Amino acid sequence: MNDRQRQAFTAAMGEARLAYRQRRWEQAFALLERAHVLGQKRVVPHVQSHWWMLKVGLQRRDAGEVRGQLLRLPAAILMSRLWVPLGNTGGANVSPLQPMPIADDLRELMEID
Repeated sequence: MNDRQRQAFTAAMGEARLAYRQRRWEQAFALLERAHVLGQKRVVPHVQSHWWMLKVGLQRRDAGEVRGQLLRLPAAILMSRLWVPLGNTGGANVSPLQPMPIADDLRELMEID
């Protein structure tokens, strides 16, 4: 992860935590999706984004999201350095294997192999 990507990940996670504390679940989740795209190729950031998505799912009482994140957490631990579907936003509303288009502002920050 390059410095700009790391800074963007840290900023997205910080904003997501703030939105979480303010009980703005939708905003928190959108920021976590952004963080997920930025951090998914590194174990700790990848796991961190899924952990917080799980927390938001629990707060929203969204059983599908909770179940999805409980499955994604171990996968993030095991697969982050091996293979990830680039651009995947990480929520349970998308296939965990589906690559997705990366927003232009994020693409500029990322080291894409």
